[in-house]
Amino acid sequence: MDRIKEKLAQLRVEADENSAKADEYKAKVKTLETENMQKEQEITSLSHKNQVLEAEVEKLEASVKTYKDEASSGAQAGASAESLQRKVQVLEEEAEESDRTIRELNEKLRQTDVKSGHFERKVQALEQSRDQWETKYEEMAKKYEKAQKDLEELVGEIGNI
Repeated sequence: MDRIKEKLAQLRVEADENSAKADEYKAKVKTLETENMQKEQEITSLSHKNQVLEAEVEKLEASVKTYKDEASSGAQAGASAESLQRKVQVLEEEAEESDRTIRELNEKLRQTDVKSGHFERKVQALEQSRDQWETKYEEMAKKYEKAQKDLEELVGEIGNI
């Protein structure tokens, strides 16, 4: 009887530990989802910035072409063209940096998605394990009650003898 109580206590402790682990994994999943959302927002922001920069690059390239045509008619136009060419170069470098950042963020997002999926599977496995332990606990409780009744009947029979 003491062994059954010990076993039940042990099962309760294990169930509590599994429940705590499940809560911990749920919190981790929530954190990863939050990070994932932040990364998606950052990607959206960088994509928009990249589009704006590309549009500006196109405008500046058109301006550079116009100034190059006019540069042949005057030295002052040549200096402006060089200035615009430098601006185009700077903007192209910024666009490349933005593209690189977007690729890095996409990779981090993919990794976060993989981690999130992994933790979701762990949470599901722990929940299944917890459910199995609860079922086992209920079965053991029924067996314990039956054994208790059998013991009481046996005590009653012994008392009648």
